[in-house]
Amino acid sequence: MTKFFQNKKLAAKLSVFSNALLIVIKLIAGFISGSISIISEAVHSCSDLLASIITLFSVHKSEQPADTDHQFGHGKYEDFSGLIEGALIILAAFYIIYEVIKKLTGATEPMSNGTLAMGVMFLSVVANIIVSSYLMKVAKTTDSMALYADAEHLNTDIYSSLTVFIGLVCIHYTGIHIIDPVLAVIVSVIILHTGYKICKESVNNLLDGSLPEKNIEDIKEIIKKYNEHGICGIKEIKTRKSGKNKEINITLLLEGDRTIKFAHDLCDALEKDIENHLGNTEVTIHVEPLELPVTSMAG
Repeated sequence: MTKFFQNKKLAAKLSVFSNALLIVIKLIAGFISGSISIISEAVHSCSDLLASIITLFSVHKSEQPADTDHQFGHGKYEDFSGLIEGALIILAAFYIIYEVIKKLTGATEPMSNGTLAMGVMFLSVVANIIVSSYLMKVAKTTDSMALYADAEHLNTDIYSSLTVFIGLVCIHYTGIHIIDPVLAVIVSVIILHTGYKICKESVNNLLDGSLPEKNIEDIKEIIKKYNEHGICGIKEIKTRKSGKNKEINITLLLEGDRTIKFAHDLCDALEKDIENHLGNTEVTIHVEPLELPVTSMAG
């Protein structure tokens, strides 16, 4: 069961299949019923499908070992994939707004066959809950930015599809069709927010932004445990993230009379502790001797 939640390629393939199936179902139901909110959901699912395909590609590339052209590995493929997914989400939101304007200006027909529309949206909610939950679990287990972005992408489908479903029920019983484009606007706002969040995190990783403050505080706490072994202080901690890998550079101040072997063994122990705590880390530790003040012997 553990391996099931560590298989990034399986998760990405499941996402592709699920999105492709939902697109077909939503488009058929949207055009039959004339619901702009369902058609907007189908467009959203199109961006989901493209994002899932990109995720599958990036997951495959990021797993490849370092080579002469990419000596630090291929982890950035996942971050770049996340950026593209975020951009696709934002573009989908603007398309939905465009469709809403057409609906409000009378360029499209009012909705019909509400029962079919409601059934499709309910199916969409259930399917996306199952798939997104699995993707998020695999993303957390493997620390995959690409799968995390894909899971968040599908999470927007859950909230937006549920919103549309509730609205369709209201339309069915009240006959007030203005609810349909209003719900589409709500969907677009949800999508825009998610797209911005994903883009922001992806850009942060691509531009070598530091790890979250909590991770840095955890590193400092681990180092403190070794103070009694000759560590006098921390001169510098630099961090960044590349795909699932957390790259950490630490400069420590050590008592000047310690041997090279002592410093080497100490660094190995620290690296192991940090890896066990944070997971997927590449730690580089540089040790400098503490400069003690010179005491004058004159007089």
